[in-house]
Amino acid sequence: MDFLYKIIFDNTVRSLLVVLTIIAMVLLFKKLLSHYIASLLFLLVKKRWKTIEKGEFISLTLKPLSWFLVIVVSDFAIDRLNFPLTWNIKIRGILLNDIFEKTGNTLIIASFFYFIVSLINFIALLLETNANAAKDKSHGQVVIFFRDLLKVVISIIGILFIIKAAFNQDIGSLLTGLSIVGAALALAAKESIENLIASFIIFFDKPFFTGDTLKVNNVTGTVERIGLRSTRIRTAEKTLVTVPNKQMVDSMVDNMSMRNQRRAEIKLALSEKTNIEALQKLIDDVKQIIDQKQEEIIRGSVFLTDFNKDAAVITVEYFTQPFTMAQFNALKQEINFKLMKLLVDNKLEMSSAANNINIFNNEPDASPKTQSII
Repeated sequence: MDFLYKIIFDNTVRSLLVVLTIIAMVLLFKKLLSHYIASLLFLLVKKRWKTIEKGEFISLTLKPLSWFLVIVVSDFAIDRLNFPLTWNIKIRGILLNDIFEKTGNTLIIASFFYFIVSLINFIALLLETNANAAKDKSHGQVVIFFRDLLKVVISIIGILFIIKAAFNQDIGSLLTGLSIVGAALALAAKESIENLIASFIIFFDKPFFTGDTLKVNNVTGTVERIGLRSTRIRTAEKTLVTVPNKQMVDSMVDNMSMRNQRRAEIKLALSEKTNIEALQKLIDDVKQIIDQKQEEIIRGSVFLTDFNKDAAVITVEYFTQPFTMAQFNALKQEINFKLMKLLVDNKLEMSSAANNINIFNNEPDASPKTQSII
């Protein structure tokens, strides 16, 4: 047993084996230990949020918590050893012992703040889930915004904490110096600051939400994410367009998801030879078609709006419920087929000068505006 008391690197073999065993054990059982601690934390969190799921909580906190345990236990175990005097050399004027000590402190602080960030992610996920269940878009959007903002703030606090606790630097003088540098950076990053301020305007003014369909600066698509700097829009071509938040605030934004109706207009240009009785019958039949769709169509009108040497123009206009584009197109198709059948059944001819049914629709995401009748 004398071997255990043999000195290696200014430490006994026994001390080295104990430290290695502790590190090996914590590496081997880190997942089990972390799961146990996370379960205890879950019991505390469960008292505040009743709807919380244990699996989600553990999955988000397990990895950062396990690495925090490994780093803390390993640091305290290694700290019990004597630093070899032969290693006490200077690297760029700093003792190697100090470098190891500051590195250990840095890893502990960084892993702790990593765990805090994971808790923020979990709380944000929980609040976002509750907002989605309550169908509150504004609440869910604010949660995502402040989640990202808090993560940035926590990261900055963590860096300052490392500078103070690990490197024994005066944060006050550092912040004074940074304020001067920050003023210069603020001038250089003027647009980024404007975008950040614009993001606050978006979240508090609420002109649109995540999931809304917008048209802004000739870009039409669905809002996927509203960030601190920009808004990401998925277009109909499935491309992802990033629009700076300042442009979202300064530009005219058409929020099509907030419409309370959809509008369709059809112009039937009939032959100028069509008699009055046939025109009146067609108008009455079209009105009947519109009336039969009272559940989908809020209101509609059918009028003879123009008559000249080339054509007699009947304008059909109707407003529907705020359907999705697919539902709206399906309804338009159904009505168009019925109108075509009316023309065929009544043997009505289209004008030779305008041999089309023109469907006018101001929807940017609508299908082509003109359908030809042959």
